[in-house]
Amino acid sequence: MKLGIGIGWRPEIADAVEALPGVDWVEAVAENICADHLPEPLARLRERGVTVVPHGVSLGLGGAGRPGADRLADLAARATLLGAPLVTEHIAFVRAGGPLTASPGLEAGHLLPVPRTWDALDVLCENVRVAQDSLPVPLALENIAALIAWPDEELTEGQFLAELVERTGVRLLIDVANLHTNHVNRGEDPATALDELPVEAIAYVHVAGGVEKDGVWHDTHAHPVTRPVLDVLTELRARVDPPGVLLERDDAFPPAEELAGELTAIRETLAAAAPPAASRSARSGTRPGTRSGEQTPGTRPAPAPGARERVAVAQTAVLSSLVAGTPVPEGFDHRRMAVQSRALAAKRADVVAKVAPELPLILGDGYRPAYLGYARTRPLSGGYRRDALDFAEHLLIAGLPADDDARRGLTRWWQDRAAPGPPRRGARLVRAARDMRVVRTARTALSGTLPGTRSGRGTR
Repeated sequence: MKLGIGIGWRPEIADAVEALPGVDWVEAVAENICADHLPEPLARLRERGVTVVPHGVSLGLGGAGRPGADRLADLAARATLLGAPLVTEHIAFVRAGGPLTASPGLEAGHLLPVPRTWDALDVLCENVRVAQDSLPVPLALENIAALIAWPDEELTEGQFLAELVERTGVRLLIDVANLHTNHVNRGEDPATALDELPVEAIAYVHVAGGVEKDGVWHDTHAHPVTRPVLDVLTELRARVDPPGVLLERDDAFPPAEELAGELTAIRETLAAAAPPAASRSARSGTRPGTRSGEQTPGTRPAPAPGARERVAVAQTAVLSSLVAGTPVPEGFDHRRMAVQSRALAAKRADVVAKVAPELPLILGDGYRPAYLGYARTRPLSGGYRRDALDFAEHLLIAGLPADDDARRGLTRWWQDRAAPGPPRRGARLVRAARDMRVVRTARTALSGTLPGTRSGRGTR
């Protein structure tokens, strides 16, 4: 199916997306859409005949556990609601622990790379088949960006993707920004990956921005698309004419004219690229996923029993190190693991601030350093709203914040939300008025009372 040029639909830029010229289709985060009705701007796009593709982020198909039936049902319901021609997800794990390791469940709150090993491939393929059987439309999977690399990997990214496609028939969503990220962070050549993967299986392509800091590329989706990313798109276009190309932006949204400019840059890059030559399989005479002179990667004997358990132990050790402060597993780069751990905590702090916006108001400049300190050894459990309550409780037990008014405001906030039932409307109005007075007082008095803050300065 030919999709054309698209953009990621987000509520913050809904009006801009609706008005942008030349947008053939949009992609919406599946978990942000209610299963029984569409946001009005998205409904209007559908009425205009604009294709909407749901893009999932929480299945964790690369995880050791089988995909949850409820999550699959939710994704299927959104595909049906949108009349989507396909759904997409990621080759990643997002949780670990649980019954397979007889340990508490852990949530990453982010997409983490799976090891490119035969065990992990066996588990992924089985999970993909389960998902395909549960979805009403075809599934396409996205390669992800990674800050960390697994030791002792047995396949390259291209070989891993080629094997996945051959075993399951799944389509691919190739993110050229993620290929660039892995080039900077892991030394992997995007051209080699494109040569090895089956480009004819590509359903569409992602393009997104990021930023380099201290030698690490952060795939932020909050910065403009860079020339190196467009160069990878040129490389891809020289191999195949992708059915669709989509611009992603998730934060720090620019004015509509800047989004339009980035879409124009994508169109110009595609137009200027050399047309695809003969298919790579025909050029090389080898099966997708191999290079000339190499053995076919898919010659491994039948899967050894216990693959899920081995993958579960490995993923749990990694995630526990990242979110619970346990030792870094052998073979991993300690510096990169620390960078990833900080990135996970920072993202978690941002989400908690959105679902519980009163916390930054009550705590002021002290919110972020206090939360990051809390998250260092306390894994996410029970969702972000539960996490916000646990964070507030953690501070109060420690006698924080030191400012009396702020601590009283935090106590009332926690009590209102931790109670068995919500307070009555009259009580809520009285408390809201009282809390606003507390917030105004606390914001000027709190600076310097929480760990890591300095008077008069915010933190990042």
